This record gives sequence, C-alpha cells and structure tokens, in this order.
Amino acid sequence: MANKEVKLYGAWGSPFSSRVEIALKLKGVPYQFFDEDLTNKSPDLLRYNPVHKKIPVLVHRGKPIAESLVILEYIDETWKFLDEQCLLASWKAASSEGEARAKLKEEAHGHLKTLEEQLKRKKFFGGDSVGFLDISANFVAHWLVIIQEAAGVDLFTEDKFPTLWKWAEEFRCCPIIKDNLPEKERLSAHFKARFGGQNASK
Repeated sequence: MANKEVKLYGAWGSPFSSRVEIALKLKGVPYQFFDEDLTNKSPDLLRYNPVHKKIPVLVHRGKPIAESLVILEYIDETWKFLDEQCLLASWKAASSEGEARAKLKEEAHGHLKTLEEQLKRKKFFGGDSVGFLDISANFVAHWLVIIQEAAGVDLFTEDKFPTLWKWAEEFRCCPIIKDNLPEKERLSAHFKARFGGQNASK
C-alpha cells in the first residue's frame, strides 16, 4: 500500500494522535504524518474535519475519519493484524510439527516482537489504562500462554518478550478483565485434550 493512500493529521504531543500511530504501526500500515500547529491549523485539516476542526484525522484513499476511537475501530476493521496475523500464526505454530512448526514459530515471534516494540515503556498500548488495542490483544495475554503450554511449544516467554510479558500480567490483573476471562484451569484442560494426541505422537 502506497504511503499516499494513508495520511494522519495529528500533533506530536497528543495522546489521541499517538494512539492512532500505535494502531497503524501494529498493523504494519505505512502512512504520512502531518504534524499540525494547533494554533494555526492547516487548510487540509479544516477541509477534512470542518465541523470540529480537531486532530486526529485519518485520511484513507481520500476518505477522512475523525475522532481517535472511531479511527481505531476503522483501522481494526480495515487491517486486522492481531486476528489475521498474530493470532493465526501463533495458532498454526502450536498446531504444527517439525520444520513447519519452526517456520511458523519464527513468524509468530516476528508478530510478537512488533507488539513488544510498540509497548516500549508504556504500561498499556494506549498509555496508563486499558484501551481498545489491549482488549484486541487479549488472546496474547491469556490464551497464548495456556495454548503454548498445552502444545509444548515456546512462543511467548518472559525472557524473549519481557515488556509484552509484563503487559500481559498487568492486563490480566485489571479487575474487569480478570472477571471476564475464562478460568485458566478449565481452558488448560480443554487445550491439553486438543493437543494431547499431537504431543503423544512426537
């Protein structure tokens, strides 16, 4: 996808445009960033967001989308990194064997590295509290740890991804998240039954 197809009008110090940049990078979407002077807004910003005249504004193939949360939903629907790349590669690696597993494991590690790099020193992807991207990555925080143990494959470890591992622990400890995750023991039994025959055949 050419950069000219995706433009982001934001401001370097804005948490709202920052969350959009994180989402685009997580999806691997190339884009042009236009750093707006909020005291002297550009004609393009005023044209793309004539009502509120605020950043951020994402322009995709000439179509403007305003408001950061609306933009995040649009990005997730348009470029499904977590579900179609990260989750799929991790599941295939756990379900495969031999050379195929090694190759898929490397692919899964690449996707997890992308998540690790986007967290940097932040507690959550959006900052200090759980946001849309954190919820979208719930598979990594809860399911993946259980699946890799059941399948006998190291995909997501604290040594390899320390920042992402810490994020997963923080995410699972949030009361509303904790109360709505499937019970670990029950989920573990389910996947051990799923992968039991596979492990026995090795």
